Amino acid sequence: MSAAVAPLALVTGGHRRLGARIAMRLAQAGYALAIHGRLDAEPHPFLADVLRRTGANWHGFVADFLLPGEVEALIPAVTEHFGRAPDLLVNSAAIFGQDRLEIVGADDLAAHFLVNASAPVLLTQAFARSGSGEVGDGPGRSVVNIVDQRLAQPHGDQLAYTLSKFALDGFTSIAARELAPDIRVNAVAPGLTLATEDYSPEQLERLAATMPLGHLPQAEAVAEAVLYLAQARSVTGETIRVDAGAHMRSHKRDFMHLA
Repeated sequence: MSAAVAPLALVTGGHRRLGARIAMRLAQAGYALAIHGRLDAEPHPFLADVLRRTGANWHGFVADFLLPGEVEALIPAVTEHFGRAPDLLVNSAAIFGQDRLEIVGADDLAAHFLVNASAPVLLTQAFARSGSGEVGDGPGRSVVNIVDQRLAQPHGDQLAYTLSKFALDGFTSIAARELAPDIRVNAVAPGLTLATEDYSPEQLERLAATMPLGHLPQAEAVAEAVLYLAQARSVTGETIRVDAGAHMRSHKRDFMHLA
């Protein structure tokens, strides 16, 4: 009897930060991995260690979603390398600018929509075209989009980013309807997980205390939600918020300006 073939996942932005945590969890669950990066696809050291320990079959792919044609070429490149189409697409790559209504420009809006909304749409289109369309008894093929808890009660910071994530959230619902029953489409909405150097440890403690659950979510919890949706064969068109309850409270500004 031949060994079972590991499911193949394409994780955009999968070489670092949140995308790398998602790729790490998928590797631990037995997935082969196509790891995408914008300028390079070298895995962060913690991800590289997991890839070694799990023996995961993986390859890096570089594509700049701001450049014409690079989005469209990604899934064909993955399919050519692995000899088969991906079973799972995780749209994790994103850009995040510091703009508001009074200063946002056309270039800001265009860049955020290209990376955060247009690229996931085009990748999902290519993903749908690349597979056999067979559902079978397993979890089947699926797409998981990474959105943001702020969409429940949006504020004015990072306007271009927020608008692009609204577009991706809406696309999740549309694609779930259009691609059923062959492909399931869901989303995960993280809260403040991997804080940047803009935050002090004291600020993070104060922010954690303001969350309904009294803590900030871990990136590993976001990755666990992605894995669940990848395997939940009866779930489509859903968004799981992994934010310690942040979406239930209105925040006048981005977390970096609070506490």
